[in-house]
Amino acid sequence: MNTDKVQIFDTTLRDGEQVPGCKLGTEQKLIIAERLELLGVDVIEAGFPISSPGDFRSVSEIGKLIKKDITICGLTRAVKKDIEVAAEALKFAKKPRIHTGIGTSDSHIKYKFNSSKETIIEKAVAAVTYAKTFVEDVEFFAEDAGRTDNEFLAQICEALIKVGVTVLNIPDTTGYCLPEEYGAKIKYLKENVTGIHKVTLSCHCHNDLGLATANSIAGVVNGARQIECTINGIGERAGNTSLEEVVMILRQHPSLGLDTGINSKLLYDTSQMVSQKMGMDVQANKAIIGANAFAHSSGIHQDGVIKNRETYEIIDPSDVGVEESSIVLTARSGRAALAYRAKLVGYDLTKLQLDIAYQEFLKYADIKKEVKDVDIHGIITNSNITVQQA
Repeated sequence: MNTDKVQIFDTTLRDGEQVPGCKLGTEQKLIIAERLELLGVDVIEAGFPISSPGDFRSVSEIGKLIKKDITICGLTRAVKKDIEVAAEALKFAKKPRIHTGIGTSDSHIKYKFNSSKETIIEKAVAAVTYAKTFVEDVEFFAEDAGRTDNEFLAQICEALIKVGVTVLNIPDTTGYCLPEEYGAKIKYLKENVTGIHKVTLSCHCHNDLGLATANSIAGVVNGARQIECTINGIGERAGNTSLEEVVMILRQHPSLGLDTGINSKLLYDTSQMVSQKMGMDVQANKAIIGANAFAHSSGIHQDGVIKNRETYEIIDPSDVGVEESSIVLTARSGRAALAYRAKLVGYDLTKLQLDIAYQEFLKYADIKKEVKDVDIHGIITNSNITVQQA
């Protein structure tokens, strides 16, 4: 079966950095950018050059640093000065892209711009046309596309294709859409915009309702071929689409015929790096890279995983850079888990010895949240059994 490539547009250093308290210096951004290069992303959105001298410098230095065939992108508003500053910041990049745009929903047009649909189209066309005088690769974001009328969205997309836009970003800026709605929006554009085959449709989804990843997958299933995402799903408000989630969803569902070029074995380590640099902890139950993603504490689950990992794990931990699954001993653990962990620390228990030791284990487990390896030695000693060393 042929597999289509879905480009990964990483915006950790731009949208991800908009989280309060997560501001990065240029040196930190360069370290993360170098890791993103190793990870295999297709596009690095390095910053918003006009927003500050620091962002300008970061975009410029990342452009100098990245040597592989990776696009370096700078964000702008649909404003001439923004575009000029972005072009200047990107002049060292091997593959520069200007990412410009404007709000397209009725709410943005009326309340944010006090404008009209006709004027918005004119400004969008002018911005893309101007950006094309500096770089060949120009992406346009239709801000709040999730709440934009599909007919108007198609109209603005068609006008931009005529002036040479290369990527059309269809953001669910407020995280409002349901997956079927967002997927249908992409499908509508694929079927109703003249020249749509000349450009790449991109998904940029926010997580206000917890649907960013689902919406991005719905988008690529319906014809988009770029996903805009961040490491750990960080971003404004409830965050952005999680890079590690979309990568592994496509990897685990080959029937979709879609994949990315990401080196998934670097996902966990990259997650930890970004968490440390930004001072933002990863929630323990975060899919793919959370501390509990491959941890099992229920006796039923532990017994199944010990017998065959695939009974409760659809991803091999090593595929995302995690050494192994964790069998965590708690009051919910059964004999199989105790025997497994005891053997790891040197005790090969017979069935009778296990029964005796398990009663002592339960006493420990009722007092402690988690029974550690060091506790197992005490459990064996207090059980008054002579155990053959494993």
